[in-house]
Amino acid sequence: MSEQPKGKGGRARVVEANRSQIEWRSFDLDALIPTDHRARTIVAAVERFDLSAFYAGIEAREAEPGRPPFDPKVLLALWLYATSEAVGSARHLSRLCERDHAYMWICGGLRPNYHTLADFRGAHDDKLDMLLTQMLAALMTAGAVKLRRVAQDGTRVRANAGAASFRRASTLRERCLQQAKEQVEQLRRELDEDPAASTAREAAAQERSAKERLASVERAIAELPKVAGAHERTQQKRAREAKRKGKVVDPSKSEPRVSTTDPEARVMKMGDGGFRPAYNLQFATDTESRFIVGVDVTNEGTDKAQMAPMLEQIERRTGQRPQQCLVDGGYTSIAAIDDAETRGTEVFGPVQQQRSPNPHERKRRDTPRTAAWRARMGSDAAKIIYRQRAAVAETVHADLRRWRGLGLLPVRGTKKVKAIALWMALTHNVLRAHALKAS
Repeated sequence: MSEQPKGKGGRARVVEANRSQIEWRSFDLDALIPTDHRARTIVAAVERFDLSAFYAGIEAREAEPGRPPFDPKVLLALWLYATSEAVGSARHLSRLCERDHAYMWICGGLRPNYHTLADFRGAHDDKLDMLLTQMLAALMTAGAVKLRRVAQDGTRVRANAGAASFRRASTLRERCLQQAKEQVEQLRRELDEDPAASTAREAAAQERSAKERLASVERAIAELPKVAGAHERTQQKRAREAKRKGKVVDPSKSEPRVSTTDPEARVMKMGDGGFRPAYNLQFATDTESRFIVGVDVTNEGTDKAQMAPMLEQIERRTGQRPQQCLVDGGYTSIAAIDDAETRGTEVFGPVQQQRSPNPHERKRRDTPRTAAWRARMGSDAAKIIYRQRAAVAETVHADLRRWRGLGLLPVRGTKKVKAIALWMALTHNVLRAHALKAS
């Protein structure tokens, strides 16, 4: 017992903590959170989904041996709620499932570990894509989404890889690959010579790490042909700029580079002007309802070729094309606009300022459809419509970054990054549907 100063009347009397006592407590799990809690909203939405695709892959069946996995409904609800709270770490989510009332309520007595949570998040991009299509079908049936007008925009999100992980082609082939192979062989020799040198668990972990390193280097080498074309165009541009300034480009620095941490990531120019490894996440949003209707992920730093695939995706999901599409200047190539207008979608995007005194008059390379777009963008009505692009698309991006944690990707590879983008879109749409219903 700590000494207390004696005042008038003797030592102060207090109720002290007894941390060695044993207590048995009972509580009502359903009473942990209020009836209007966001967790209940998300669980109710999940229960309305058709999750047959998730259950089809479960091998544990009635009258058959095998340990049953966690219910996909629980894991789905956990990640949707975690995304709504900007929780992107599987380890942190696992801890929250043991101490936070909302997560405890969703789990309903289950205690998934971080491996289970991380595997579920990144392994079901195809099924999450189907859920987004399901949700859009229900919203269109209810009349909430009409696809009169959509706004598309891309946001570059920092990849889970450092700039120092990028290696030139010669370094990858001559040094990194050889070092990775030697590490695997050395571990095998050590285990063969002295199996008792380390525990079986440690040996397995070391060998697994070495094999993963080797596989990562091999994937990086496989990515080299994919970056060669873009790298060559970049070098030609730099050479022209250097020649104009009277400088010389160092040929030793002209090799394409790929990350050994995330081979599919690319160095992109970010919003702050810096260059970092990133992915380009594309979202298309219905301007009237503000539901996300299209999601895509690319490792290209430009948006020039992204409008046509997005419009095709929306048509695949909903059975119809948007009547109008709002995009920024990065999308407005002559070929992309002509393709969209030919298929029945009016494009609203800025006309690039040229030397011509009237940028809205027909140009030599214009088709009748691109000429119509150019003239349309000169009207006051089109300018008013185009203002909705920033008010919708950029607001959605800001919401995902500020409130959903879309700042640094917690996974690697295009497939898993696509899953993260779909988690974001599904969470946004579920909360948006609840907000519209409550209003």
